[in-house]
Amino acid sequence: MAVNQVSARSLEALLGEWRSGASAYLALADRIRLLTLDGRIPTDTRLPAERDLSARLGLSRTTVTAAYRELRDAGALVSVRGSGSRVRLPGAARARADDPLGGILDFSKATMPALPGLADIAALAAPELAGHLGDSGFDPVGIPELRAAIADRYAARGLPTDPEQIMVTLGAQHAIALLARVLIGRGDRALIEMPSYPHAYEALRGAGARLVPVGVSAAGPGEDAAAGGWDETALLQTLQRSNPVLGYLMPDFHNPTGRSMPVDQRERVLAAAARAGTVLIADETIAELDIDRVGDFLPFAAYAESVRSGTAVSIGSVGKTVWGGLRIGWIRADRSLIRKLVSARAANDLGTPILEQLIVARILSDLPAILALRSDELQSGRDHLEGLVADRFPDWHVPHVDGGITAWVNLGIPVSSRLALAARTYGLLVPAGPQFGIDGAFERFLRLPFCYSPEEMDRAIDALGLAWDSLLRHPMADTGYLADVV
Repeated sequence: MAVNQVSARSLEALLGEWRSGASAYLALADRIRLLTLDGRIPTDTRLPAERDLSARLGLSRTTVTAAYRELRDAGALVSVRGSGSRVRLPGAARARADDPLGGILDFSKATMPALPGLADIAALAAPELAGHLGDSGFDPVGIPELRAAIADRYAARGLPTDPEQIMVTLGAQHAIALLARVLIGRGDRALIEMPSYPHAYEALRGAGARLVPVGVSAAGPGEDAAAGGWDETALLQTLQRSNPVLGYLMPDFHNPTGRSMPVDQRERVLAAAARAGTVLIADETIAELDIDRVGDFLPFAAYAESVRSGTAVSIGSVGKTVWGGLRIGWIRADRSLIRKLVSARAANDLGTPILEQLIVARILSDLPAILALRSDELQSGRDHLEGLVADRFPDWHVPHVDGGITAWVNLGIPVSSRLALAARTYGLLVPAGPQFGIDGAFERFLRLPFCYSPEEMDRAIDALGLAWDSLLRHPMADTGYLADVV
């Protein structure tokens, strides 16, 4: 069986700016532990030999040996003579016995609670299953009624679509991975936003792509709320000079920044992609979670010079709007690409469950009312989170967003990884900023979802407050290399 291993060079890139005011061996151990907890170093991965890592990081071998020993003592590393040292998860995160916050709160998942009445909708859909029991039940493309409902939804939003342009998938992540596997050859370039959805990085890399990142930013302290966004110059130059075969974008309520791409910019980007022969994947799983955005925005592919040109492929799902437990997503693309995707799918799975498709077909018929409910919930959540952070952390900056489910909070100093690790001690799981970047970027940022209840957000801010105070009691060393993390 193949053994995952990370080289000293690759680990150095993942570590980013890991040094802090703590002892070097403790800081190194903490960062490796966080990388494992966040999934950036997969469980059972073999770490570099102590000699190799010490040489790469410019440390004494004694320091690396002490860091590995610290990890072993914490149950996060297993070392076997002749087999090296492999990372482990030391077990589920546990709150301390004296934890006043009442258990673990998982803010690593930015997703809405289940739609009220979802169980009743499922019960109404269940009898319809009888009409599908006459065949094998293996459905690689999607039942006709759901494909038609998805096509109708695109048409209602301003993008005429035929059911034959729709393929139903096992959620949006499955759609990204399948598209990457079909469209990317090993060594091909793929454009991707930075920061971005972490599992999109994984899917493109897993298909063999060389990632070409393009920056997206939220409005900074003192800037107008409309500031930031996509680095258009870099985006257009990347399309022109790098000729990526594929690009992954989240143009509406971008995860994690919350930004939306202006209409005129969408047109220019699509035109440049068409000239370069690049297929742009628009991840629109959050696109309809509008709170109070000004203006009318069509689906991304509607801005292409020809909506059937193949330049833009759309991804959607009900995971963010309805419930993450409904593993139903979809791809909208040209018929020729849909046929390729269906042919390639059998290598990994044999189709999407019929009953879940029937449930979602019913849900889509009432989607406008559902979205109105979600908009009200998200507006309350956004406003509540902004107020909490302003009161508890006056030096932090929360950019005001007009939709989506997350805030990309600027901490002011590069301590995101240390803060995320400290927050676990107080019962809060929250992803560090570098999880949304490449090579350790975004240590000044923390993604906070505002799709949880007010009580849960109160608890989360209380936990972050305790973690923040613990960091302030042990300030970082004043080292020059920490000044330009982002």
